[in-house]
Amino acid sequence: MVMMASALTAPIPAAPPPQWAQPDGRITLRTLILIRWVAVLGQLAAVTFVNLGLGFPLPLGPVLAAISASALLNVVAMAQRGGRLRLADRDAALYLSYDMLQLTLLLYLTGGLSNPFAILLLAPMTVGAAILSRYSTVLLTGLNLICLTALALWHFPLPWEEPVRSMAPLYAFGVWLSLSVSAVFIAGYVFRVAAEARRFADALAASQVALAREQRLGALGALAAAAAHELGSPLGTIAVVAKELARDLPPDSPYGEDVELLQSQVMRCREILADLARKPEADGGDPFERLPLTTLIEAAAAPHRLGHIDFVVEPHPVGEAEEPFLRRSPEIIHGIGNFIQNAHQFARHKVTVAAAWDGRGVTITVMDDGPGFPPHLLGRIGEPYLSVRGERSGPKGQTGGGHMGLGIFIAQTLLEKTGATVRYTNNPPAGTPPADQTAGGHANQGGTGARISVRWKTINAKK
Repeated sequence: MVMMASALTAPIPAAPPPQWAQPDGRITLRTLILIRWVAVLGQLAAVTFVNLGLGFPLPLGPVLAAISASALLNVVAMAQRGGRLRLADRDAALYLSYDMLQLTLLLYLTGGLSNPFAILLLAPMTVGAAILSRYSTVLLTGLNLICLTALALWHFPLPWEEPVRSMAPLYAFGVWLSLSVSAVFIAGYVFRVAAEARRFADALAASQVALAREQRLGALGALAAAAAHELGSPLGTIAVVAKELARDLPPDSPYGEDVELLQSQVMRCREILADLARKPEADGGDPFERLPLTTLIEAAAAPHRLGHIDFVVEPHPVGEAEEPFLRRSPEIIHGIGNFIQNAHQFARHKVTVAAAWDGRGVTITVMDDGPGFPPHLLGRIGEPYLSVRGERSGPKGQTGGGHMGLGIFIAQTLLEKTGATVRYTNNPPAGTPPADQTAGGHANQGGTGARISVRWKTINAKK
């Protein structure tokens, strides 16, 4: 037993096979130890009640040995690791496999599938489906089916006051089939739900990192502008002193060249500081600065524009509505900028951003003349880790297959945080009548290409 405990708590090899590789432990050893202690106490309580309370005969020796094995394994695991270790995929699968085999042995000694507690055999597999990889979940489910089949074929009689007839073969088959189907269904359902929850958690964490970066860049831009302003006064004093020195020195002074160099460097510093003060948006800008809508779009697109792709911003006011001023928030800058960057990567010749507004709302639509979104994925675009690059070829057939599909999700999440709604479509075929000129529509670009519309219902909703 000590050897088994040592094997289960042994360190993970430095380079496990790919199917066992799990970069982050999803459960701690302490949690599995706690679950096992609960199972041990429950098993002891059931054995005590059946044997002493009901007086049913039990093979106490083997039953207590199986329960003691779990208790001893827990003690050894606590002594070796202290319970604080986050288990890798393989180690967690081994722990849960042991729990399943131990419970199978207890059921074998106490009636097999006719034992009312046979349903508990699904518990280790359910826990595994929630925390293990697909490969380990499939293996654990297969082990569960093997255990159910073995219990249906071989087991001790069910403990009872008097000998009980075994289940009818057809009924026994029905019990086995129901538990087997339940095992497969529960494993698949729990694994799918848990995997989706993990994907969204990871993607939201990436969104927070992107937003934090934009906020840091914004603070850096504001700090640069403030520093440029504060350094202007002492630099001006240095320039005045250098000018007076140059005027007072005789023409043949050996210090003349040094003073000229000092004056040239002072002028260079003044130009650098003036540039920082004039264009803080290059490093993120002031996040509280309010800009006209078209200027905001230009600022978001500036880092992502490519020289060989034409970039056009088309304003589409409705009636006499004045162009709204929006706060240059990191969410809007990063979100719109990501959509424009994506359009540049797939455009053939031109990227168009249409800005429409009326007295109530604002719509920004990013269009390109590339291949467009795959039609069968239009309903799923915006989900985390869904990349369409393998099917949406860029210029010269490039697909960008190394991308994780997080960019659009992060952009959508950040924009929805400001109250926007995002819609993904493809440009209508050439010749389609243009959309009505409302805050939600604009002239069609025509032909192929992707179209991403960002709509705020009220201007005041944007933060």
